Amino acid sequence: MVSLPVMLFPHPLASIFRLEPHTIDLAAGFIFWLAPFQVAFAVHFALGAALRAAGDTRTPLAIGALTNVVNVFLVYGLVFGRFGMPQLGVPGAAIASGIAFTIGALAFVLLWWRGKLVLGVGTSGSWERLRVRRILDIGYPAGLEQLVWQGGFLAFLWIVSLYGTAPYAAYGIGVTLLSFSFLVGFGFSIAASTLVGQHLGAGDPDGATRSGWRALRLAMLAQIAFGLTIVLLAGPLARFMIDDPEVVRLTVIFIYILGSVQPLMAVEYAMGGALRGSGDTRFPLFAVFAGLIGARVTLASLFAWYELPVEWIFAALIADYIVKATLLTLRFRSGRWKHAVPDPIHAHAVEPEPS
Repeated sequence: MVSLPVMLFPHPLASIFRLEPHTIDLAAGFIFWLAPFQVAFAVHFALGAALRAAGDTRTPLAIGALTNVVNVFLVYGLVFGRFGMPQLGVPGAAIASGIAFTIGALAFVLLWWRGKLVLGVGTSGSWERLRVRRILDIGYPAGLEQLVWQGGFLAFLWIVSLYGTAPYAAYGIGVTLLSFSFLVGFGFSIAASTLVGQHLGAGDPDGATRSGWRALRLAMLAQIAFGLTIVLLAGPLARFMIDDPEVVRLTVIFIYILGSVQPLMAVEYAMGGALRGSGDTRFPLFAVFAGLIGARVTLASLFAWYELPVEWIFAALIADYIVKATLLTLRFRSGRWKHAVPDPIHAHAVEPEPS
């Protein structure tokens, strides 16, 4: 459903960032060619998340590695015309990513269908009304959270783009460099979600609580270490990525700002993952809305309105992470997440599954 309007209107979508015309043309081409592969992306992410929730993190890692190797090979071949492939430029990067994730999705589906995964294929009872309703109750807030996140992210990028191409490029480079820290935090988010869900399913809420706090401590240590390393090397890393002096200057400033909130990002990853693992997907939605929309986008809009320098726009994300980290920590500490999902025994007593 999302792919069709994206394919029909790639240029207007790319134009909202008010970049240079050539840059907009390249972005529109990338969007157009990536859109048809959204089903493959959805299958890849859904089965990968399901396996991690079931405790199998090795299979998604292996298939993810396969996907990345294929992606790098195809990107190099299709962008530059190597290995007998056509030289497509930027569209080639989109096509390469789409093909790579399609191969990864097919690998997931093949293993799943042949019974090689911990997840069952399912029977006629899989579509039992109570189960579908519970999936929707847990899933739709998580889907809305991603919608709010993407919408807020685009709004913030649009504000950054008002200051020109250099700040926009600096934002992208800074996020790319610090993504090494983000990915570590994301790993602990998955661990927290899996362990909290498993402990609650086993009737061990105290174990779930310990797992959440332990994931938080480890995530903070890891992200502080990675973030501090990147901050200390901000200048050389920025110059390695680009040789434009203004972009390098802004990239270094952005890395300093985003690097300073790595402990808060660790809180968002670990506590958010723990809450989602318990089935409490509504509160992370509220936290993202309050932090990203209520704090970051609102402050950035005010700073832009008063024509403050772009460094102030970058600094608005500090308020975002303070709000989210505070809300998520208080929610986890309250313990109300332990009762987010009804007791399955009582649920079956209301509406038993068919035998």
